[in-house]
Amino acid sequence: MEINELKTDQCVIVGITGRLDTTNYSMLEKKLMDLIDNQHDKILVECSGMDYISSSGLRILLMGLKKVTALKGKFVLCGLQENIHEIFEISGFTSIFEIHPSREEALKIF
Repeated sequence: MEINELKTDQCVIVGITGRLDTTNYSMLEKKLMDLIDNQHDKILVECSGMDYISSSGLRILLMGLKKVTALKGKFVLCGLQENIHEIFEISGFTSIFEIHPSREEALKIF
């Protein structure tokens, strides 16, 4: 998995490429916690390059959402591939997360 970070005037965009699973979820956990600890309360997670997510990955995203929500911020996902979106639907996460089809659409809500 590869994680990219881009700070914009609106939010911090965290891009995930590859597999988010039990072997590497701690990388994303550290990135998100560092951002949140540094008072970044507007986070957009760009998932268009992510081709797999395990339950560990789902848990980290949920943890990020809860922490940002506690700060009265926004934690948004975008660009989920069809197979990843299906996992979110099956797990009930589509009703928990704000999910947008593209980065452009997601940036409009910040």
